[in-house]
Amino acid sequence: MFGFGMPELIIILVIVLVVFGAGRLPEIGGALGKSIRNFKRASDGKDEIVIKPKKDSDPKKEE
Repeated sequence: MFGFGMPELIIILVIVLVVFGAGRLPEIGGALGKSIRNFKRASDGKDEIVIKPKKDSDPKKEE
């Protein structure tokens, strides 16, 4: 997983615990989950964007 082994993940978890504290971890996890969910929704909604060419930009009319 992203080149991280178990020792690296444990070190990162310990650092997060020290910085944020055990009480705020559920809040941070919830916010991270919502962010990932919103990102997935946004990336799945790319069919909603429609780009139409301008009708006035015909190069033959300018000559």
